[in-house]
Amino acid sequence: MPRAQALATISAYYDAFNAGNTTGMEALISPDFEHHVNEGEIRRGPEAFRAFNAHMTRCYKEHLADIVIMANDLGTRAAAEFVVHGVYLETDGDLPVARGQKYVLPAGSFFDLEAGRITRVTTYYNLADWVRQVS
Repeated sequence: MPRAQALATISAYYDAFNAGNTTGMEALISPDFEHHVNEGEIRRGPEAFRAFNAHMTRCYKEHLADIVIMANDLGTRAAAEFVVHGVYLETDGDLPVARGQKYVLPAGSFFDLEAGRITRVTTYYNLADWVRQVS
C-alpha cells in the first residue's frame, strides 16, 4: 500500500499542475518541504514554494504530457519523467526576452515522501535546450 499511496500522491501533484491548481500542489507538500530546482538555490518550506509557483505562473504556461511515475515499495521515494509543453509569457530575470515562444522540453523529477506528503522534489531539464528554443 505505501507504493500505491506514493504513486497516488505524485499523480495528484501532476494533475494539479496540469490544472493550473498550485494550491492543490501546495496541499501535498510537508511543512519541511525542500524544492531543488534545476538552476538556483534550494527553496525550503511551503511559503518559498508558493512564491516559486506564483513566479512560474506569471512567466510560463506549461502542460505536462507523457507522464510516467515510478515509486519504491516503501513509498518513500518516487520519480517522474514527462514532456513539458510550454509558452514563455513574461521575461524571467536575465533569461531571453519573452515573446510568447512555445517550447517542448523533456524533464524529470525525483521525490522524497513521508506519511503521504512530499518532503522533497528535485527537477531536471536541459536549460541550454530551452534557451535555444526560445531565443
